[in-house]
Amino acid sequence: MTFYNRMKLEFINKSENESFARVAVASFVSQIDPTIEELIEIKTALSEAVTNSIIHAYDKNEEGIIDIYCTINDYTVEMIIEDHGIGIEDIDQAREPLFTSKPEQERSGMGFTVMETFVDEMDVQSLPGEGTKVTLKKTLNREIQ
Repeated sequence: MTFYNRMKLEFINKSENESFARVAVASFVSQIDPTIEELIEIKTALSEAVTNSIIHAYDKNEEGIIDIYCTINDYTVEMIIEDHGIGIEDIDQAREPLFTSKPEQERSGMGFTVMETFVDEMDVQSLPGEGTKVTLKKTLNREIQ
């Protein structure tokens, strides 16, 4: 039996919307009955990606849009977090642990590292001036019934 479902979420880049995104995706993913640990990992990775967009993409412009596309294909969850903000000049540098472009805000620089820790696959695509797209995939530890 194959299971497939998808959803799209769009919101402006206000910090209050990070928890909304986390809860909405967790609720959507709950239909495939993840363990509590798997759900926490998904929520944490998503939260880091959304927070990165809120903090870095639009540079205090609260009218920027963040899109989340979430797909469930059997027991694999794919989340795409996309913004149309300033983009990332050097993705390799941005992915380095402890690197932050906002040290004055006491950012830890661990966002990408945290995302990679909690998912099976992570891809980051970005163009300066056009935005960033982070794709996160996690396969739940289940047998398809």
